[in-house]
Amino acid sequence: MSSQRLKIKNFLFWWVAGLALASDRLTKAWIVATYALTVPPQTTPIIPGVFHITYVTNTGAAFSLFANGSLWLRWLSLIVSLGLITWAILGPRLDRWQQVGYGCLLGGALGNGIDRLLTGEVVDFLDFRWIQFPVFNVADIAINIGIVCLLWSASHQR
Repeated sequence: MSSQRLKIKNFLFWWVAGLALASDRLTKAWIVATYALTVPPQTTPIIPGVFHITYVTNTGAAFSLFANGSLWLRWLSLIVSLGLITWAILGPRLDRWQQVGYGCLLGGALGNGIDRLLTGEVVDFLDFRWIQFPVFNVADIAINIGIVCLLWSASHQR
């Protein structure tokens, strides 16, 4: 009997989502275990004045929009995650860039959604000071990469 490779529909989607989620959860666990949540925030300069690790939390969405909106944001994260999972299972076979894009979106939504469900706030720690950018996390990076991949895919459809 020959062994056949198990073919999973939209395999890259699941792989990327798992990688994004694991990276987000591991980095946040490291921050919470290593830093104290203080006012002012505890920070470690990696490149002074350019990039710091700064432990803060955010009860809102990106850039602290909708601060204290954690209840409806919890539901939004859950709905987006369930929608993406359903799309990957029941929808069409996605192209490579769509799989990476939607996988990044799922991993990011789950990463921040888990924070919101467990504590009502999201752990942020990546602090690019040279451009005065709000502190963010790996889930936020995944979401943005996902958007870029989906825009790329849409611009290259035949």
